[in-house]
Amino acid sequence: MTTQHTEHTPALDVTAVDRKTVLVTGASSGIGEAVAARLAVEGHRVVAGARRMDRLQALAERTAGAAARAGGVLEPVRLDVTDRADVAGFVTGACERHGRVDVLVANAGVMPLSRLDSLLVDEWDRMIDVNVRGLLHGIAAALPVFGAQGSGHFVTVASVGAHEVVPTGAVYCATKYAAWAVTEGLRQECDPSVRVTTVSPGVVASELAGTITDPGAAEAMRTYRAHAIDPDAIAAAVSYALSQPPEVDVNEIVVRPSRQR
Repeated sequence: MTTQHTEHTPALDVTAVDRKTVLVTGASSGIGEAVAARLAVEGHRVVAGARRMDRLQALAERTAGAAARAGGVLEPVRLDVTDRADVAGFVTGACERHGRVDVLVANAGVMPLSRLDSLLVDEWDRMIDVNVRGLLHGIAAALPVFGAQGSGHFVTVASVGAHEVVPTGAVYCATKYAAWAVTEGLRQECDPSVRVTTVSPGVVASELAGTITDPGAAEAMRTYRAHAIDPDAIAAAVSYALSQPPEVDVNEIVVRPSRQR
């Protein structure tokens, strides 16, 4: 499912002092698209990264008017999070253009669910590459920048799959457990000047289920996703974490449909 995000009134009044340079990965659809759009319209400088530049350009055009009125901007940049050099360039390029990077929202993820006995090893590898290595590449690129600045904020978009395992979800849940663990370890290791947040969404309307090739997993997912929430609900959670004063570190937020138990 593709969700279109139109201009909206920002939920927060972002002043020039509060305006941040925010990098968002996986910004061409779903949660990443919603996060990038909301933060730009709230007045932040958003560098939106993904492989599908046509989708990013369209998002920038849709949000341009409202973002400009709030003093924000959405800048599309092609990005492959599985390429370490690409992620490094994504971060250093933003630093060069904007003078600093305040937030990295590590959102890029894939979810081709299947039973283990389906032996879809290539799909397992893809989940590990995007969901785990992609996150680590972002940390490796942004952590030295945040250290030099004496401030920064990591936001990892994990999943309720970081807290439970379901049939067909063994590998996906493993990657989200890993994303949660890496982010929690980062939080404990970082200087207090660097904040670290994990956002764990439940069922959200997105394209993720469209990557499932295993017929049984695809059928089960149709039932599981019967009650999905809009990705802007997750974007609002990210916005909330970013809006807190420096002495407040929002460690983890779980957001899911009220019908999901």
